Amino acid sequence: MPQKQKKKGRLWLNDGFCVRLRLERPNHVWSYDFVEDRTHDGRTQLMLNIIDDYTREALMIRVARKLNSTDVLDALTALFVLRGPPQYIRSDNGPEFIAQKVRDWIAAVGAKAAYIEPGSP
Repeated sequence: MPQKQKKKGRLWLNDGFCVRLRLERPNHVWSYDFVEDRTHDGRTQLMLNIIDDYTREALMIRVARKLNSTDVLDALTALFVLRGPPQYIRSDNGPEFIAQKVRDWIAAVGAKAAYIEPGSP
């Protein structure tokens, strides 16, 4: 029997257009998301992870008790200075990533925001 193929996730751009991105080179598509954990005393700890999808390299992991859209912009600014902006920045539809300030800033530096379709892997 043939192997079952994995479903391909689709990405949504700001304007609602759906596109399937094929990774072409390093710095083509970066993904970023939050991971939440708890310390031994039960307090929340957030980690902002930024990854180059082509090389699967973790570009930055920022850890703090609270992170917001300003913290996301600070992390991206530091990476853009070091590596230059990617063509696409992929995220889920979390409030920190769809904030107007973040979307305007990403567009101003020449990158495009792409959002993961709900329910995709």
